[in-house]
Amino acid sequence: MKSPPSSSPSSSLLLRKTRLSPFLFTLLAFIVFIAVILYSEVFSQCDTKLSGLRISISRIMKNKEKLPFAIGEREEGCDVFKGRWVWEKSRPLYEEYECPYIQPQLTCQEHGRPDKDYQHWRWQPHACSLPSFNATLVLESLRGKRMLFVGDSLNRGQFVSMVCLLQRIIPQNAKSMETFGSLTVFTAKDYNAKIEYYWAPFLLESNADDAVIHRITDRIVRKGSINKHGKNWKGADIIVFNTYLWWMTGMPFKILQNGSFKDDVKDMIQVSTEDAYRLAMKSMLRWVKRNMDPKKNRVFFTSMSPSHHKSIDWGGEPDRNCYNETTKIEDPSYWGLDSSKSLMQVIGEVFSKSEVPISFLNITQLSSYRKDAHTSIYKKQWNPLTPEQLANPVSYADCTHWCLPGLQDTWNELLFAKLFYP
Repeated sequence: MKSPPSSSPSSSLLLRKTRLSPFLFTLLAFIVFIAVILYSEVFSQCDTKLSGLRISISRIMKNKEKLPFAIGEREEGCDVFKGRWVWEKSRPLYEEYECPYIQPQLTCQEHGRPDKDYQHWRWQPHACSLPSFNATLVLESLRGKRMLFVGDSLNRGQFVSMVCLLQRIIPQNAKSMETFGSLTVFTAKDYNAKIEYYWAPFLLESNADDAVIHRITDRIVRKGSINKHGKNWKGADIIVFNTYLWWMTGMPFKILQNGSFKDDVKDMIQVSTEDAYRLAMKSMLRWVKRNMDPKKNRVFFTSMSPSHHKSIDWGGEPDRNCYNETTKIEDPSYWGLDSSKSLMQVIGEVFSKSEVPISFLNITQLSSYRKDAHTSIYKKQWNPLTPEQLANPVSYADCTHWCLPGLQDTWNELLFAKLFYP
């Protein structure tokens, strides 16, 4: 190692002069002091910015964390619920005769519907395309899990549609369908997967809870009673809720405060349909918050399913309805009087104020165009038709429920997109 070079005479003289000068010493100390302060301040600012950046990145990573079951991301800015219907020869996604689980109230071809165009329409969002429904992906993701549909008969139709979309790739001896009161369970045995439906038309306890005998005009729900049904939903990995049709009584809604639905004199209050519906929405969100883990589970809510009871809404003849309608509505701004905007507003208000993670399946507008897709008269009738009804098919046409295969398969394509490409 080299020794340091010796100092020159001039250098030694300069050092001696520096040590002997108090002014120069003070000046030098002041400069060093200022430099240290400036360095510390700059370092502190850099550290603060770096910490802020770390926090920002942490937040970004947290926001980018994939939801349960998600495998990809949809195109930025694409609203899959805004689009148009496109006729496609390759549809439907399955044939009616291929799915033995469709209820006779929805098998339109079996009951004599002469046309099939309603089966060939595909929903095309404006800004992107829906991913193709992948039954294998759904079943693999549901391995050892439960997907549960909760609500009224329209949600049952969506449940049956999902079963039909999945059961095609399952061997006959590896699948089953069983009903236990309000609960219907489809099992894919090789996957230990269950797709279920639970009858609860109001979500809350009501006097219409019997899964078979529930045709009640004077409808009543019990306040704060969602756990009556909710105990049967616990343990589900995916839940799809709906409730709408049964609230539309056209009169103030009755809420049972105490006692039994069978009491002759009931402790009840009457509120507007909107307030009663708001009560149900808040109860549902509270149940989800208490019982569903957003890191493991997914929750969906399907918006109101439109009906087509008044053809005058779309420029048709008075006193007509969906009977004999074989084409869709072309007006992109169409909104029928049977779809309550006030209840849609309630959903928006309640959901916007909630921190509960729930995905909204907004099927109302896109379904409103499909006056051609209802079961109409092509279904099993609950009671024998009278001569007067037979002479006037409009009088008994079902303009609420949908043929399968058909429109509700699109609802499940949208559910698939939101489940795996949120």
